[in-house]
Amino acid sequence: MSTEALLSELRGQLRDGGLHGCLLVRDLHTGDEVGIDPDTQLPSASLVKVPLALATAERVRRGELDGATMLDVPPGRITTPGPTGLSRFRHPVRIAVDDLLYLSTCLSDGTAADALFDLTPPAQVAEILHELGLRGITVRHRMRELSDTPVERFDAAQVHLAHALAIDAGTSGRGHRVPQLDTTRANTGSARAWVELLQALWTPSKIHPDVGLRVRDLMAHNVLRHRLAPDFSSDATTWSSKTGTLLNLRHEIGVVEHSDGQTFAIAVLTESLVPASTQPGAEALMAQVARTLRDHLRQL
Repeated sequence: MSTEALLSELRGQLRDGGLHGCLLVRDLHTGDEVGIDPDTQLPSASLVKVPLALATAERVRRGELDGATMLDVPPGRITTPGPTGLSRFRHPVRIAVDDLLYLSTCLSDGTAADALFDLTPPAQVAEILHELGLRGITVRHRMRELSDTPVERFDAAQVHLAHALAIDAGTSGRGHRVPQLDTTRANTGSARAWVELLQALWTPSKIHPDVGLRVRDLMAHNVLRHRLAPDFSSDATTWSSKTGTLLNLRHEIGVVEHSDGQTFAIAVLTESLVPASTQPGAEALMAQVARTLRDHLRQL
């Protein structure tokens, strides 16, 4: 099947599954790539924790931060479904910077991430990205803002109303009545921008090798593996990734390394058109489409 015919078929599958998808798969050795709307900017949700990890690790390398420094972190005390780690703690903790990095990146702990943002604010994270030649990702706010959406204002039986608002309240220019979904106010990135970041982490770039190794190791130990991992994990592959979820957004970026040496960077950003918080079919469809693109690229 030609690339054009395949992309048309996959767009139809996404549409039939209630998803608008922006995807890019790139062979990190050859540079060959294939994607669907890879330059569309979407809110990043928790994907921003990868640039945060990169900036923190870079500042540790420079000697500006010490990974062993102990910090007092107040509890998140969040009770709504989704948040993990310190975000759900009821009591303060004392914890090292290195361990906050683990919680933020591997468990997607928003309170841990905000403790890191206290050390390296969003504007400084963005500045470090620019210094490293990465300009397609915006970092504007901390994670706490993502815990103050319409979902938190409805009881459990009415959460579908928050998702309906997320689906229907956008504009053609990607503005939105929900600030966290407005691309002029939210942290954002395109599938291409996230793949560029992955390439910079996995191949020689302006990122120091020790920093790249640290972030790759964190992504390899991501514990949230329900989305793309089932289609990219095997005894013959290594899957390193980060997920992002907010209202009707479901994202994942990652790198699959095959035992034969082939390595692919993958970014899947989606908006659901179905007003429901739990959609295992959408998660499976994301993985299926991404794997189909990877398989097609492998055969070129």
